[in-house]
Amino acid sequence: MQDYLPVLMQAGAAIGFATSMLVMSVLLGKKGRSNPTKQSPYECGMLPIGEGSPRFSVKFFVVAMLFVIFDIEVVFLYPWAVQFKDMIAESMLPFWSVCGFVSVLAVAYVYALKKGALNWKA
Repeated sequence: MQDYLPVLMQAGAAIGFATSMLVMSVLLGKKGRSNPTKQSPYECGMLPIGEGSPRFSVKFFVVAMLFVIFDIEVVFLYPWAVQFKDMIAESMLPFWSVCGFVSVLAVAYVYALKKGALNWKA
């Protein structure tokens, strides 16, 4: 239990700090009357007319997910490439593991191309 004492103290300090900041903001914050003009959103002097957020096409989110997937691929492949010489000297298993990883991502990429996920005109 003595090993966990610093962790518990830090968690207690974080919770205490967050709680005290919330209480202080309520106690010391400005109290003012609200009216519709004050409550309306303000952006660059333009009157807020219409919807607050535009609707995005599903293709936008598909491309965003594909970007995240292939970005994560780079995050996994960079450390592997840095250590490639040291790993390959011991065994070929790391090489074949990454070949499997890249082949799964290649299949996903071909599937996305076949489905037209990256075709912006359709």
